[in-house]
Amino acid sequence: MNNREVVLKAVGELFGDKDPSAVDRWVAPDYKQHSSLAADGPEALRGLVAGLPEGFRYENARVIADGDLVALHGTYHGFGPEPLVAFDLFRVKDGKLAEHWDALTPMAKTTNVSGRSQTDGPTTPTELDRTEANRRLVTEFAKKVLKGADYSLLTEYISTQTYLQHNPEAGDGLEGFATAAAKWAEQGKHLVFKTTHKVVAEGDFVLLQSEGEFGTPVAFWDLLRVKDSKIVEHWDIIVPIPAELPHTNGLF
Repeated sequence: MNNREVVLKAVGELFGDKDPSAVDRWVAPDYKQHSSLAADGPEALRGLVAGLPEGFRYENARVIADGDLVALHGTYHGFGPEPLVAFDLFRVKDGKLAEHWDALTPMAKTTNVSGRSQTDGPTTPTELDRTEANRRLVTEFAKKVLKGADYSLLTEYISTQTYLQHNPEAGDGLEGFATAAAKWAEQGKHLVFKTTHKVVAEGDFVLLQSEGEFGTPVAFWDLLRVKDSKIVEHWDIIVPIPAELPHTNGLF
């Protein structure tokens, strides 16, 4: 069983079947938690699963597997009064879940101005032979444009022909994003990327986990789809960094 299969099987039993005993089968004894929703270790995860409500379910949209890291992008229903769109990132070791990071945000009540939701679009990585080239492209984009704030380079990385946007407050194309960024600036929220912690890539999908500011300190999770050496699609979640966590492992 490969790491993708391990994560899907584990998540299916934990959050699909809501089976606390799945912790014994799929979670390492030294399981390290970075989520703001649970304390460290397998027993805290067992308690979380045991407490899931009757109507709880998880709907997966896409999976990105990269070595010992496997990322999920999907929607949790039943954690609260409204669905939560989420990125979950697992590190797998010896067939067990060994470490976990996540970001969750409320699902927008409507599609964005371009008619896109936070999770629709292509679901399966393609062009697997381009994984490393796409990783390099997005890593360079993160360094020069996101962190370096050199927006004169945008069109070297983002397609001017096709840029499909899934952020609920922005529309398609560079113009759509520029319009949203101007509105955010009026609200005193400027996108400031400080550190990229992880780059997870498989084929045309590349996921960035970054730290920065958006009015307040935040975690940025950006999923980018690359085609012909240009970024053509974007999904994201921006979450505030909590003042306190239920563990000492940090959010990253």
